[in-house]
Amino acid sequence: MSVSATTPDEAIPRELSPWLTFLFAAACGLVAANLYYGQPLAGPISADLGFTPAATGLIVTLTQIGYGLGLLLIVPLGDLTENRRLVLMLIAVSAVALIGAALSSTSTTFLVASLSIGLSSVAVQVLVPFAANMAPDATRGQVVGNVMSGLLCGIMLARPFASFVAEASSWHVVYYVTAALMLVLAVVLRANLPVRRPTTRLRYGELLASMGHLALTSRVLQRRALYQAGMFGAFSLFWTTTPLLLASPAFRLTQNGIALFALAGAAGAIASPIAGRLADRGMTKIASTLAMLLGMTSFLISHFASDGSLAALILLTVAAIMLDFGVTTNLVCGQRAIYGLNPEHRSRLNGLFMATFFAGGALGSAVGGWAYATGGWTMTAWIGFCFPALAFLLFLTEGRGK
Repeated sequence: MSVSATTPDEAIPRELSPWLTFLFAAACGLVAANLYYGQPLAGPISADLGFTPAATGLIVTLTQIGYGLGLLLIVPLGDLTENRRLVLMLIAVSAVALIGAALSSTSTTFLVASLSIGLSSVAVQVLVPFAANMAPDATRGQVVGNVMSGLLCGIMLARPFASFVAEASSWHVVYYVTAALMLVLAVVLRANLPVRRPTTRLRYGELLASMGHLALTSRVLQRRALYQAGMFGAFSLFWTTTPLLLASPAFRLTQNGIALFALAGAAGAIASPIAGRLADRGMTKIASTLAMLLGMTSFLISHFASDGSLAALILLTVAAIMLDFGVTTNLVCGQRAIYGLNPEHRSRLNGLFMATFFAGGALGSAVGGWAYATGGWTMTAWIGFCFPALAFLLFLTEGRGK
């Protein structure tokens, strides 16, 4: 596929080779991982750079704020500007921001780098609709599922990777290595991605204003975003609090032990291509039902996994895999549904969808920390159950059809 030809959006060949599909998936995984390296490294970074205990949370929070802003302000540009150039620019900014984080000697410079890492990591949410635009209608769900499996692997593997590298060397090395990965990725993408020029003819201000109209009028977007907000809220709550549970006197796992536990969650990524195929066959409703039931069940069985025994650890691992399967399945079904709407709006729809469920994830993280400190794992697991349960109750009000 030539990268030199410039074609309008509708003229892009509706076909993705296995190599290009893999490249989209790998790129999404590598870039999305940038958002999560700081979570297991917050302790050593805080100690090194002199963060106060109250300010340590900003290491993760500012990255999330940057990502949220990018979803609303940068991702919609995928409907307006040439996609390949936009992706390469964002990845280049990521590399610079990661180097800035590695070189930081003060808390202020690190926090600026963290905000920039979050903003530039929205490259993944330009890549996903980019891939969807290249896919034929009949297999769009499968393509999105395959790409999302790469993204989710990146999210789940980022924490254990950062923990292992930091323990073997230092937290600075984590950021140097990932900056190098971004530079290599930019070179590979530049050589392989096609040029895609959207047909939208709006000014940037008009583009942003149109997002409000889409948010208010698209029932499919509203529902799928709220379903996933519930599921991702449960996901964030679980992965925020289980490291605390595993490090508690009941389990006494080391940082490496917790990292190995996190690897189990990566198994949920295999649900993406399965969910995509189900959605392509018109089975979105069945897949979504299964996803939300898995989410609820995972928290129910986790109630029996807090005594620190081997059986409890196995049950908690099973719960993690079930939850990740459910969250992944529901995510792919949601994206397949919104990408079936107007092709000219895909980046804006994707930005709104992601921003909504990302807010659900932020709520889950905040509530999870409070619940664990207040009522231990029992309260945490019941609140976690409520997130997919509320999404499922809303889902039950949906009419017949997809």
